[in-house]
Amino acid sequence: MGLLDWIVIGIFALALIGIIVWVFRQKEETSGDYFLAGRDASWIAIGASIFASNIGSEHLIGLAGAGASSGMAMAHWEIQGWMILILGWVFVPFYSRSMVSTMPEFLERRYNKESRTILSLISLVSYVLTKVAVTVYAGGLVFQQVFGIETMWGIDFFWISAVGLVLLTAVYTVIGGMKSVLYTSVLQTPILLLGSIIIVVLGLKELGGWDEMMRITSAVPVNEHGDSMVNLIRSNRDSDFPWLGVFIGSAVIGFWYWCTDQFIVQRVLSGKNEREARRGTIFGAYLKLTPVFLFMIPGMIAFALHQKYLGQGGFLPLLENGTPNADAAFPTLVAKLLPAGVKGLVVCGILAALMSSLASLFNSSAMLFTIDFYKKYRPDTSENKLLQVGRVATVVIVILGILWIPIMRNIGDVLYTYLQDVQSVLAPGIAAAFLLGVVSSRPTPKGGMWGMISGFIIGVLRLGAKVMYTSMAGSAGYEDVKLWATETGVNNFFYTLFYDVNWLFFSGGMLVFSMAVVLVVSKFTKAASAEQLNGLTFSSASEEDKAATRKSWNHWDVIHSAIIIGLTVVFYIYFW
Repeated sequence: MGLLDWIVIGIFALALIGIIVWVFRQKEETSGDYFLAGRDASWIAIGASIFASNIGSEHLIGLAGAGASSGMAMAHWEIQGWMILILGWVFVPFYSRSMVSTMPEFLERRYNKESRTILSLISLVSYVLTKVAVTVYAGGLVFQQVFGIETMWGIDFFWISAVGLVLLTAVYTVIGGMKSVLYTSVLQTPILLLGSIIIVVLGLKELGGWDEMMRITSAVPVNEHGDSMVNLIRSNRDSDFPWLGVFIGSAVIGFWYWCTDQFIVQRVLSGKNEREARRGTIFGAYLKLTPVFLFMIPGMIAFALHQKYLGQGGFLPLLENGTPNADAAFPTLVAKLLPAGVKGLVVCGILAALMSSLASLFNSSAMLFTIDFYKKYRPDTSENKLLQVGRVATVVIVILGILWIPIMRNIGDVLYTYLQDVQSVLAPGIAAAFLLGVVSSRPTPKGGMWGMISGFIIGVLRLGAKVMYTSMAGSAGYEDVKLWATETGVNNFFYTLFYDVNWLFFSGGMLVFSMAVVLVVSKFTKAASAEQLNGLTFSSASEEDKAATRKSWNHWDVIHSAIIIGLTVVFYIYFW
């Protein structure tokens, strides 16, 4: 890091401080102002915030690492602009007219109070233990790589950068709430995009162009069925990414994340009206087409550079077992390829991504606690008191995130391996309750509640089986659980169903099971009243509701949505 890099970082920090000071001077009088930016956000702010909140450590480390290790396999999860369109076209009208502040609150309106509590608890626990902890952990690792500093003042630099990142983000989230998250996203998103584009261009220049990257990576087999790193659609016999399982699993996880998760939907709830909210999702969908090229392709470039320079010691740092460290792909490109000044800009981009994700998490978590627990049990609390509780809740979540880092660091590899697994088992039960709840008036309050509970129980069993069998195989001296099971004769029903079944097919099976529970329980329990369902399902939407929704879009919204779907199809055809 040269002097010019530090000057660029300083300018970025001053711009950030300027925005925070401006936001702080805008008086927030209600919890709606703090958590939903006063429901006054424009489509640009919503779309930029959806994108910036989504881009976190799993992209800077995980997605680039996936590109360097398995090629295009994980691109299915990133080319999901079409799923954000489902949020905008199908769910925004219901969320907007219900005027709810949180997703659990929507479930209470559609089902019952118990459903609200269940979703709030699942969301809070998953945010603190996975999203907050993983983002902070990855942030520490990234900055340790980029700055090349091992210790400072006798302290491991990982801790300085990780805790510093949390405290910096917490300050502007606690002070400014959702408005600071939205407006700093508008600054951070272009910086992140520009920095990543520079990395792609310089990486391809160093390598010898796009064709050279495709030539090197297409020569690397990823399974025994003839697929290479560049194949998006892989044999259905592939143990990790069978094409049918990928389409099912990525759709289930994508639907839960983009259409029902507080973390993302909160950006849309802050829109001025239905039109701004929908256009924000269309803009966000355009931006969502870029991560494959901004983060996954750099990972493949880093892998190709490593292959090219193998005779000179390679490009990527090596792990203890001698294999290249795929997770170091993005920070290694930053450290080795970028000139002075540009490196500072990209570090700002990385800082922007991590801070934006953390800020959104802190704000969403604090909102879930304040609205779904505190206000629920103390309904007469003044708006000023709710604002204070929201800020305190944010600080508590920050502290919990920091306390989890030591555990995260000790079992980091395990949690990274299981992070998508966690999402694949959290998603189906919640997805079933929302999907059936909006599409049909038939699911009863008890049906929706038990669908979520059953999905959560099966998900916990799946995760428990993963941890149990991995530990048993490890203590017996095996790295490969399936090899251990074969050689020791473990072949019971529990092992086969909860461990051996491919995680993507399991996620799809969970969705079908959870939907079946919703429908079966609904057949034997009391239906919700017509008054309760009013405007919350397709069949209960009034003519006025439908007319208002129709007025909120025009031919340009349809054209842009069609362009996004068309670009997605072209991408699939090219990398088939």
